[in-house]
Amino acid sequence: LVVVGNAVTKHNPEVVKTQNMGFYFCSMPQAINRFIADNKKRIIIAGTHGKTTTSSIVSWILYKAGLDPSFIIGGILKNFSSNYRLGNGEFIVIEGDEYDTAFFDKGAKFLHYNPYRAVLTSVEFDHADIFKDIDHVRQVFDVFLSGISGKNTLFAFDGDSNVDGLVHGKQCRVEKYGKDTGSLWRLGSVSIELPWTIFEVLKQGITFGIFKTRLMGEHNLLNALSAIAIADSLMIQVDIISEALETFEGIKRRQEVRGHKRDITVIDDFAHHPTAVKETIRAVKPFYPDGRLVAVFEPRTNSSMRKVFQNVYPLSFDQADLICIRKPPLLEKIPSLDRFSSKKFVDDLSNRGKDAHYFPDTESIIDFLVKEARPGDVILIMSNGGFDNIHERLLKAL
Repeated sequence: LVVVGNAVTKHNPEVVKTQNMGFYFCSMPQAINRFIADNKKRIIIAGTHGKTTTSSIVSWILYKAGLDPSFIIGGILKNFSSNYRLGNGEFIVIEGDEYDTAFFDKGAKFLHYNPYRAVLTSVEFDHADIFKDIDHVRQVFDVFLSGISGKNTLFAFDGDSNVDGLVHGKQCRVEKYGKDTGSLWRLGSVSIELPWTIFEVLKQGITFGIFKTRLMGEHNLLNALSAIAIADSLMIQVDIISEALETFEGIKRRQEVRGHKRDITVIDDFAHHPTAVKETIRAVKPFYPDGRLVAVFEPRTNSSMRKVFQNVYPLSFDQADLICIRKPPLLEKIPSLDRFSSKKFVDDLSNRGKDAHYFPDTESIIDFLVKEARPGDVILIMSNGGFDNIHERLLKAL
């Protein structure tokens, strides 16, 4: 049996050889469903944003509760130093990706799983290389939600109109979470006591618990809220949930502090969608009140290298004090008429009164920051790629 990843084309020589020799082959989601998730209760975390963090929190809570979970997640959990675990317990947590499955299966990956519990964090336009528009995205999520049986439960974010429209009339049980007073699960009071965020969770308007986490930002509190709701539905006690959140170490490349030099902090984050960029900047800034937030952004995804977000990105950097924008490194892969312009982006930021700078390569960003960064600054580097190892190179050069 050969398992074929979704980045592999039908012209790949190993794929051609596999087919010519008559070997059985399948996609990774098919393999997960058949060989790993078989006979387990699947907890699927779906949505445009927050999948990795939410999946990771749920997995850690289940582990701390002694439920010996399995999980397959798109990021490295620091508590496990891994993105997967094969446990003997009845639950498996899977990050449910809406991206296509394989060259021979253009359906979304998450359509291969039958959820026992599911979360829908958000629905926005993304993956411009495979989705035509937001209606196309909604259609895929609608199929996913329609596949959740009536006896199972969906936890749906209450602050997204696309989510609201999609969950209406579905056969499964729906529990809303967020900030709406009408939702079953709601964030209450929130305070920051560095390095902690302390937050109240309300269930049916009554305090369910007070929790403590090192995660930064309201969007991460909402991720934690959905994980708490799932845990409660599985009869996990509040004190266990609380201990799990307090000991959750986070995920590599999600608000990950890479180091300190000259009282300057360098943080790595996977943010690339305009909403994720905005929320990440907003989340990090209050935790570094004594200096500037320096945002360094590399447009690298199939969506961010296209002009579909050209006029949206400038709105995401309002809380940054100094902004460095790199030329997209793989721009030649995008049709010329569809290409994102980093230079126009910087001009638009400047017109909004921001201190923004364009750079043709990573080396010039490092040279600039070595001269411009000052003690107390936090340098937030955002890209879905390795960014030419800018984090370590910058720390070495500072």
